[in-house]
Amino acid sequence: MTQVPSDTPTMATAGLGHSPEPQPEPWPGPGSQESRELTRRRSWRSLALAGGAYLVLSLVVWWNVWSAPTSTTTCGCGDSALFLWFFAWPAHALAHGLDPWWSSAMSTPGGVNLLANTSELGLAVPLAPVTWIWGPVASMNVALTLAPALSGLAAFVLLRRWVSWLPAAFVGGLLYGFSPLVLVSLTDAHLMLGWAMVPPLVIACIDELLFPRGWAFRRRGPAEIGMVLGLLCIFQFFVGTEVLVLWGIAAAIGAVFLVAYGLVVHGRRLGAVLQPHVRRVATGLGVTAALAGLALAYPTWFALAGPAHTSGRVWPTLELGYEGTTVHDFLWPAPVSAGFTLFTHRVGGYQGPTLSGQYVGVALLVVAALGVVACRRNRRVLLFGSLAVVGGVLSLGERKDLWLPWQVLARRPLLENIIPSRFVLVVYLALAVILAIAVDQTRHVVLERLSGDPGPPSASYPSTSRSSRSSRVLATSLAVIVGAIALVPIGTYLARSIPTTSQQVRSPTWVTRVAPGLPAHHVVLMLPVPYQVIESAMAWQSVAGFPYLMAGGGGPGGVVQRAGSYQAGAEAIGQASFSFTGQVVRPADVVAARRALEGWKVDEVVLPDEAGLAAYDQVTSVPFAVAFFTAATGEAPVRQAGAWVWTGLAHAPPTILAPTEAAARCLPIDMPTRPAVTAGVAGCILSLSGRTGSAQR
Repeated sequence: MTQVPSDTPTMATAGLGHSPEPQPEPWPGPGSQESRELTRRRSWRSLALAGGAYLVLSLVVWWNVWSAPTSTTTCGCGDSALFLWFFAWPAHALAHGLDPWWSSAMSTPGGVNLLANTSELGLAVPLAPVTWIWGPVASMNVALTLAPALSGLAAFVLLRRWVSWLPAAFVGGLLYGFSPLVLVSLTDAHLMLGWAMVPPLVIACIDELLFPRGWAFRRRGPAEIGMVLGLLCIFQFFVGTEVLVLWGIAAAIGAVFLVAYGLVVHGRRLGAVLQPHVRRVATGLGVTAALAGLALAYPTWFALAGPAHTSGRVWPTLELGYEGTTVHDFLWPAPVSAGFTLFTHRVGGYQGPTLSGQYVGVALLVVAALGVVACRRNRRVLLFGSLAVVGGVLSLGERKDLWLPWQVLARRPLLENIIPSRFVLVVYLALAVILAIAVDQTRHVVLERLSGDPGPPSASYPSTSRSSRSSRVLATSLAVIVGAIALVPIGTYLARSIPTTSQQVRSPTWVTRVAPGLPAHHVVLMLPVPYQVIESAMAWQSVAGFPYLMAGGGGPGGVVQRAGSYQAGAEAIGQASFSFTGQVVRPADVVAARRALEGWKVDEVVLPDEAGLAAYDQVTSVPFAVAFFTAATGEAPVRQAGAWVWTGLAHAPPTILAPTEAAARCLPIDMPTRPAVTAGVAGCILSLSGRTGSAQR
């Protein structure tokens, strides 16, 4: 392939990523004020067009949530319920002068450390005005809609530096921003993965430090670039620390590749080749380190050692290192799992078809491989091709029957909490770079061969005066075909879930009518408890505006192993709330549950039981839950606004320690769950201790 001479010969020969391929015109380049103004207008126009197109595509993806944006989202259940809570609390805290980083509204009295969770403070705080006016459902919908659009636009900004044809940069941004990983992650509101705009912009900053050609429409000094890079790192910290760490690992590996390549090319002369650029890079990175270090020192301490922080493995019962990808699912689309779909529909989670977030496809890999071979003299292609391979291998995680590289890092502090399959994000960006350059070079080579003169490497290259209309049509068509071959299989796979399935967030009547009138600092144990599979209670509390404190919670703080001396009670309450293995009223469980209720200073236990609640909003068995909590509190519940409510727990009578067999007789098999029958269950449990009475309806 014919190469255009590099405009930065020392860095190009060093092999540190400068591409000798046709490059867009630096913005702004030298010239008159009029030409610089024209360049700015064209650059803004290209950004606006690309951003607008990505936003339209994102609106198509999220069309269902905008039918009723203040009440409809992916689901008010599962992890989406947790993220609704994370959008609601910072806005509530800022409005009431409370701490946005810590809250006792959930998991009271210990509370929840938002910085030790995927709290999305980097999104929730800027969107607080939306939350104040329209509620957390609307603000989360805004974040979900902007995530793929801005991620794609960020990749477009990066790729526009390296390709001369705007559609090529657009195709790369489309692959990255609307990749299966991004869209599938967002179906469960996993914005820490789906909001992927920072990594491409970080790479663009580093590229600007190495090869200054103009940033934000004029050349910037290294200190300015360092400040932008530092702000991006700070923002990423408050969006998702896991992505920040895994991209740090990828960056370190990339740096090793660059140095190794430079040593192969220049050997001992590498230092002399790099010396003219050391000061600029050192200045920029020094500013970045100083700014990010000062800004993140206290938040990092707060996340690792502050109140309600988590230590060791975030999920003690899970081997996260083994949650890796598979080579098969990289190459071929995983079929929709009917069993897993039924599971998520019952317990809460994405209510549409469950797809794989790692599908790349044979076609894209073939195009990328051919692109690496054809553009092998382009150092960026070699670098990102290497990163794609390394990211793919690391994403495989650990295996017990085969040594894999992630095993070197999997047991290290903090790194033990990384889910290796998320290295697929590195793979998608690397493939987006390769695809954009391959599409750009396809058009370039065809025009060059047909015109016989490549012309100057500018944004308008090749010159239309040297190319016939038919040549341009043919070159453009072939470039489009290359992009289509790579993207159509992925688009076809994702099309079955577009537009994204949405659900109305519906709170029980008790939450909307009774909860707002509760006294301040009133502690409620809401059933189903959010730490036992079903998490809807967090959505109910956040949408209602935090009218009560909630015992139990989701996220890492809800792991029962962290319940301390109340672990047995937390486990018993969780089993009474939801169980796959059957439910039995055991005296030991009743005692442990009562101890936990007293330790958590619970004022009321509330069990919603009304028509119209979705399956993912309900306990396994209302009669069993009534029997269990009647035994634990020693009193019958009151029927209030469609819920069974146990009140006055601070002065509740002793627990009812009936034999397991006797309690079971209060729960006939296939008993209907009508309120009258359920009330009789409470009376039956009371009678086992010689007490009289029944639930008040």
